[in-house]
Amino acid sequence: LGNWFTVYLLTGFVQLSLPYPITCVTRGADLMDDAVVVLCPPDCTQWRVSVFGTGIYASVSSVCGAAVHRGVLGPSGGPVRVHRLQGQHSYMSSYAHGIQSQALSQWTTSFRLTKPVNVPLELTSDTSTTALPAAAQPGNSHTHNCQMDIAMVMDSSNNIGQRRFNLQKNFVTKLAAMLRVGPTGPHVGLIQASDSPRTEFLLTNYTQPKELLFAIKELAYLGGDSNIGKAIMHTAETFFIQENGGRRGHPRVMMVLIDGWPSDDLEQAAKFARDSGVNVFLVSVAKPAPEELAMVPDKDFVKKAVCKDNGFFSYSIPSWFSTTKHVKPLTQRLCSLDGLLCSKTCYNSVNIGFLIDGSSSVGEGNFQLVLDFLAGIAGSFDISDVGAHIGAVQFTYDQRLEFGLSDHSNKEDATNALKRIPYMSGGTATGAAISYTTQRLFRRTGPGRNFLIVVTDGQSYDDVRSPALIAHKQEITIYSVGVAWAPMDDLRAMSSEPKDSHTFFTREFNGLADFIPPLVQGICRDFAEKN
Repeated sequence: LGNWFTVYLLTGFVQLSLPYPITCVTRGADLMDDAVVVLCPPDCTQWRVSVFGTGIYASVSSVCGAAVHRGVLGPSGGPVRVHRLQGQHSYMSSYAHGIQSQALSQWTTSFRLTKPVNVPLELTSDTSTTALPAAAQPGNSHTHNCQMDIAMVMDSSNNIGQRRFNLQKNFVTKLAAMLRVGPTGPHVGLIQASDSPRTEFLLTNYTQPKELLFAIKELAYLGGDSNIGKAIMHTAETFFIQENGGRRGHPRVMMVLIDGWPSDDLEQAAKFARDSGVNVFLVSVAKPAPEELAMVPDKDFVKKAVCKDNGFFSYSIPSWFSTTKHVKPLTQRLCSLDGLLCSKTCYNSVNIGFLIDGSSSVGEGNFQLVLDFLAGIAGSFDISDVGAHIGAVQFTYDQRLEFGLSDHSNKEDATNALKRIPYMSGGTATGAAISYTTQRLFRRTGPGRNFLIVVTDGQSYDDVRSPALIAHKQEITIYSVGVAWAPMDDLRAMSSEPKDSHTFFTREFNGLADFIPPLVQGICRDFAEKN
């Protein structure tokens, strides 16, 4: 019976409904259908989910929380069928499977939960005889260390049509099989490009190979325009955030499949993706024929879309009928950590030191404005143990290391530490402070990674030129920010080249906030030029 059932599925006689992805806090009231299969993410017991009732649950309850309570969902998540019911009186409280449900006197609608039948995820049990492709079996070492977060953008436009769309699904299924998704391996999510992009499933919805393969096979063709630019922007903006399953420190990869050419512009979306640390690969299938080139709005769309136009991120396949031989080489590219040039951006790679004038002329109130200004700069970067780092030194005649580059591993802690720096008060020896910071704060981490922002409001009692020159030679890029009586000659002497774009001055401390955007943009520009 098991073998017959497998053939029955693969020949397409059974229509399996694709579960609808929800979050741990999605309520029964948020679902419109009387009966729907939903896909719960893993680890919902770690959330503060509200569940009301036992067996039959008030629709204000978390669906996934209720499913765990009922025993139809395990900690790894999965599909659940939700049946909508009428409201009732007296929902009973109870404790089951790590979830404490609450009592409720009455509610307008209810739901009950069952394990779904004939849903792709149910075929992952030991009773299924469906075999994975060889590439998905243990022992394929070329993807053993592939720990990427991969977004696959499929072309679902009128360009491709239903028949080629099915061929595209087969190709993506083979790619996914070879990637060997798993909790500690690569995670794969999928978006369809059409008039508007549609997220089919997120990175953490399917973390077992069989689940993922069946989900891909069940995708429905959309039609519409080939708005690949919209799909790239949508994916770069929303797909890799932690709330949607993105993993901190894991490389972000977006593989975009396109049949023919796009209907919209790709350049701005691709730039945003690069700036966000996403490695965009563009797989072009059935490129425009010579007689079709006149119809293509931008003949350089491939070059503009990819992470870097070096041949590595663009991949051409002549026809959807000849994709199989391209599965392995494309998978190897997606998993090539050394080749993912866009993983590191200014936002997640720089070391920023703040050298803060704490002299008597600043004053307590203005000193707080300086700290708020620097916290605004720090807040623009992805501060983490594997991302950007910030440190701070305050100076008068003396210097004080407020905190080092590795002392705070998240943005909130780092910005709070900045705002809590106590005011020193004293004289002004900026040159000695630059020397101290160069020696004590920075470590050599490659070109274009170390930045020093000096904020001062007056004349230094010592020489600033020699210490600044030494810092420049050690590949520390200096931005000087002067306030009130800070002499322009000193500011320009400290700044890196070109002086005009690395020197800022304002008469009033409350004007510092205006410098946040150009300073952040300048740091990113310097980083891009040197990397």
